[in-house]
Amino acid sequence: MRAWLMNSYEGEDKLQMGEVPDPEPAPGEALLRIRFAGLNPADAFLSRGMYPANPPLPHVLGRDGVGEVLAVGSNVKNVRAGDIVGVLRCDVGVSTWGTLAEKTVAPAASLAPVPDGWSIEEMAGAPLAFLTAWQALTQWNDPPAPERAGSVLLVTGASGGVGIAAILLGKSMGLTVVGLSRSTEKGARLKELGADFVFDPADPNLRKSVLAAISPRKVDLAVDNIGGTLFPEVIAMLGYGGRISVVGRSAGAVPEFNTGTLFFRRNRIGGVAVSDYSPEAAQTAWREILRRLDEASKRPVVDQVFPFEQAKEAFRRLAHGPLGKVLVRVAG
Repeated sequence: MRAWLMNSYEGEDKLQMGEVPDPEPAPGEALLRIRFAGLNPADAFLSRGMYPANPPLPHVLGRDGVGEVLAVGSNVKNVRAGDIVGVLRCDVGVSTWGTLAEKTVAPAASLAPVPDGWSIEEMAGAPLAFLTAWQALTQWNDPPAPERAGSVLLVTGASGGVGIAAILLGKSMGLTVVGLSRSTEKGARLKELGADFVFDPADPNLRKSVLAAISPRKVDLAVDNIGGTLFPEVIAMLGYGGRISVVGRSAGAVPEFNTGTLFFRRNRIGGVAVSDYSPEAAQTAWREILRRLDEASKRPVVDQVFPFEQAKEAFRRLAHGPLGKVLVRVAG
């Protein structure tokens, strides 16, 4: 089979297409013929040695994807040959070979059917982003919930996969959602998806503009996909007991900031790690996510689909800043 091989930790531009033997499912696993692979920033970070995982080389990236079950190992009862399934959070693409290949194996416990009414493209890029956003929204002991309708959610990098997922799920909780995006065109689309306000993070008066829009409230929870110099501004917009769920750092390291700004408002900062989900917990969270999306008649957003041979171009699109998920069509 063909696969995009990562032979070094020098970045996604160094990936090479190669021929490798077909994998075989072990007990508890299923062999999938991949139709679509979804790209995530975590894939790019892993390829550059900027991720906790350090798989042996060569490695195949790709944590999201949809495929047809070709065969199953022993003790597999939840899927069978011919099923079309997506990959939930697991070691696929991290410590084991991922979905940027014509075939891959995945734990059967981490597979889920394509939801009713969804295209396989929508399923291909959704699980990791939505599970990440769900954890970011619910990891605190006092998460925003319908009984706290009107709480304010701020989402940085709002046009990315996790950003859009956070907007859709935040609205399902009855939250007032503020998105940050540099693109006017993307901002208009984010409002169509449910964001109540969208601001340009490069605006020198960002803090004043956001606080004026949500006055007299302040930000209760921020989902931060960016980091960098924007992070202290996010902290400054938090109200008493405000929290930041840290998802990504696409804008680089956070410069020094005055930790005293956390003291008297009792602000809290917490990292997000979907690796904490067990297969059972991921399935439970996924069912709740689907219920909320179905009730709101919302679906994942696909930005662009690239041919298998153009996986490197797909990664460049990911780095450029898509609106939604970037996919690779592995097979028809």
